[in-house]
Amino acid sequence: MDTSLMSPEKSQYNRRLHRAAGGPDEDFRGYIASKKRYFFGVRIHLLVTAEGNPVEAFLTPGGRHDTRALKQFELNLPEGAMVIGDKAYNDYDFEDLISEASGIDLRPLRRSNSKRKESASMEFIQHTYRKRIETEGSNLEKQLPSSIHAVTAEGFELKVFLFVLALSFDGLL
Repeated sequence: MDTSLMSPEKSQYNRRLHRAAGGPDEDFRGYIASKKRYFFGVRIHLLVTAEGNPVEAFLTPGGRHDTRALKQFELNLPEGAMVIGDKAYNDYDFEDLISEASGIDLRPLRRSNSKRKESASMEFIQHTYRKRIETEGSNLEKQLPSSIHAVTAEGFELKVFLFVLALSFDGLL
């Protein structure tokens, strides 16, 4: 069975919101509930293998909800692959659709009030693999500088993806 993991990670904090490139657009203002703080920028959504090698990555504005980003993943995976996501990727309709259309088993972590409970063994597997994606997200965050200088949005995206590429090379060594 091929297992992949996905998670959103923030790419930059910006204390000078009013001076940000492109202006203080509210779509780029996100909130990190675990840290109880706002950030201005983009989120990097990663799909990595069980070994921690990045397979797919893309950027979304920080204020955009992760269930909208879930539908942007190409998920070019073999039939029968299992994808484990964090709690932000809960979308029952999309889970059913992706399962019927491509045979991919999408298994996000469930909230305590979820209508679809997982077995204890599946929860254990999910939490075990979630540690890998959190580690890769932390490694990417360590590689990113505190600020990335770019003149255009395309230049910023290019620089962020070069850091993701460097992360994938680190996984090969």
